[in-house]
Amino acid sequence: MRQPARRVVVTGAGGFVGRALCPALQRASWSVVPADRRDTGDIGPDTDWRPLLDGAEAVVHLAARVHVMRDDGTEPAAFDRVNHLATARLAAQAAEAGVRRFVFMSSVKVHGDVSDHPLRADDPPSPADPYGRSKLAAEAALAAHSARMTTAILRPPLVYGPGVKGNFLSLMRAVDRGWPLPLAAVANRRSLIQLGNLVDAARAALEAPPGIYLPSDGEDVSTPALVRRIAAALGRPARLFSVPPAMLRGLAAAAGKTTALERVTGSLTVDGRLAGWKPPFAMAEGLAVTAAWYRREFGRR
Repeated sequence: MRQPARRVVVTGAGGFVGRALCPALQRASWSVVPADRRDTGDIGPDTDWRPLLDGAEAVVHLAARVHVMRDDGTEPAAFDRVNHLATARLAAQAAEAGVRRFVFMSSVKVHGDVSDHPLRADDPPSPADPYGRSKLAAEAALAAHSARMTTAILRPPLVYGPGVKGNFLSLMRAVDRGWPLPLAAVANRRSLIQLGNLVDAARAALEAPPGIYLPSDGEDVSTPALVRRIAAALGRPARLFSVPPAMLRGLAAAAGKTTALERVTGSLTVDGRLAGWKPPFAMAEGLAVTAAWYRREFGRR
């Protein structure tokens, strides 16, 4: 006799990751309960998640107030309300409802914006902004329910793929429009993860041992190398020129953009480990599908 599909609640189901994750979990024989703002409204410490949790074996919590480069950090309470307090409420109600596994989409930003070595799960957190602090506080809230519900926490680096917004989309537009970028002399290393790999990591996290994981594409690149790869995927030339790093820092400081510059020029890599998991897609594949989506959506500029 065929066993009934296990039930998983996916919050943020209408978002960038959620739209790809829900069908992937269905293909993996999960019965998916998608939840987005139409179901919950604006989430916070008073959100009642219980109607969604009845009979659920697992939760994948994606819903969040997301970080973008232009955020000036003036609304820490908003990040805390959505990313920390709403997560704490969901975790408490999930544990009470008998949910066995909680997968939380955190962020590498709990470690800050730069690192001089590949980050591991046991590295001390050092969040540099309200977004990172709110994600770290949410992780701590989950620990309170470990006796009744196991938890897998994912701390992905920058995510890209079809439907991407924010900083990565801005970079693609700059490359597509042929804007000269003063990044040729940048000698950093960055980890990224494409949407398909993150979706597969979230699927794997439903079965992995409890813990904290930092998945990635498994291939680190410098910022100028990333620009060249994006340009190649778009069929555009990479217009890079060199500016001495000290001059870049001085210009950024004068414009009040020191933190933004660090996010582009600093190094931030992760160990990419998730028990029993390897990224199924190469970075080249991820950039190709992202470029194809970009051309469909935006055409040539």
